[in-house]
Amino acid sequence: MSADVETITKPAELGHVEAREDRIQRLSTGGLFAIIGIALVLAAFNAEGEARIALSDAFDAVQLPTIGLPGAVTVAICAVLVLAAAGAFLSGRMRGSTIAWVGAVAGLALAFGFIVWAASGSSLPFTLTNQLRGTLAVATPLVLGALCGVFSERAGVVNVAIEGQFLTAAFAAAIVGSLTKSLTAAVFAAVLAGVAMAALLAVFALKYLVDHVILGVVINLLAAGLTGFLFHQLVSSDTATYNAVPIMPRIPIPLLEDIPFIGPILFNQTALAYLAILMVPVAWWLVFKTRWGLRVRAVGEHPHAADTVGINVVRTKFSSLLVGGVMAGLGGAYFTIGSTGAFRPDLTVGNGFIALAALIMGRWHPVWAAVMALFFGFVTQLGQTLNPLGSPIDSSFLLMLPYVATIIAVAGLVGRVRAPAADGQHFVKA
Repeated sequence: MSADVETITKPAELGHVEAREDRIQRLSTGGLFAIIGIALVLAAFNAEGEARIALSDAFDAVQLPTIGLPGAVTVAICAVLVLAAAGAFLSGRMRGSTIAWVGAVAGLALAFGFIVWAASGSSLPFTLTNQLRGTLAVATPLVLGALCGVFSERAGVVNVAIEGQFLTAAFAAAIVGSLTKSLTAAVFAAVLAGVAMAALLAVFALKYLVDHVILGVVINLLAAGLTGFLFHQLVSSDTATYNAVPIMPRIPIPLLEDIPFIGPILFNQTALAYLAILMVPVAWWLVFKTRWGLRVRAVGEHPHAADTVGINVVRTKFSSLLVGGVMAGLGGAYFTIGSTGAFRPDLTVGNGFIALAALIMGRWHPVWAAVMALFFGFVTQLGQTLNPLGSPIDSSFLLMLPYVATIIAVAGLVGRVRAPAADGQHFVKA
């Protein structure tokens, strides 16, 4: 009898029960890290000589030292770190924030090992300041595009049309900037174009209940066809008038720009780059700290419940899409007045879809979506920084890096994510 009582009163030992989806994700991430680690081990045997990492370029006021690293040893250490992360994931013993920290360490080891391997034996150093400065520049439209997606999808509207919004905004900025020679007018025109495409998306998705994904694809095709037609009929015949786009100058911030290393990177950018950085906390505040943001999230999660408490669901979705259109317009302006100074058909080359991937990887959160946009910007700039070093990687593969990284990250590293519950669903008032 006492044994039975002891059995009954003894506290039950509860173990961790892993969901099937989490187990699949853990094993796929561990397997991916294992493959990458093995690849780094093989790369370590091919790394010859020393890899030099320059902490400043030739034009910086303060010249920091250039660090020399033994190529084979450094790549081998990075391979060990990645393989250790693979073992930790495959073991299934990690919990909570440990998973994120281990994944971050493995990602940094992968990036550093890849850079050292590519730069080993080169007569030129890998200039870290150029890499990071270029990362911020390349990530500028991606951050703004991801924020456009945040406002759209938090309201329950799937936005595959970011690419089309980028393209029309870039074209509008080019035409208006060329005619007026005013950067302010060009930015204003780009924002109007982005908002117009957002309004088009809103009307057909919210009033006529067209499937969001199909509608986004159609808008992308419309933008590509319309800008291409106008370019060939109008712009190409008189490029001096219609395609002489003014380019935004870099704006150094006094004193801060003189800070060694981080000064030239963060505080000597264009106005659009500063604006993209500013829009991240602004978007976070709008979505999570305002009554309007609460309503946006409510209609994105359960529109019928929001309707019962007096929220105008359609109007809220519409306003959120228009705010997203402002972000896409600013991002599209970067492609002409922020970088190239000219428009050409299909100028955005899929950056709208990369911004959409950053949105998903960032789990529809403004800050994390911006971080993922910086990741894609880093990978894109990496190809441009490594190319002059005469690295053993084919230049065509370097151009493919951002798209390869997108596939790998979305397929193997994102994990189980949950979009807003009513994302992509039509709302019909009862």
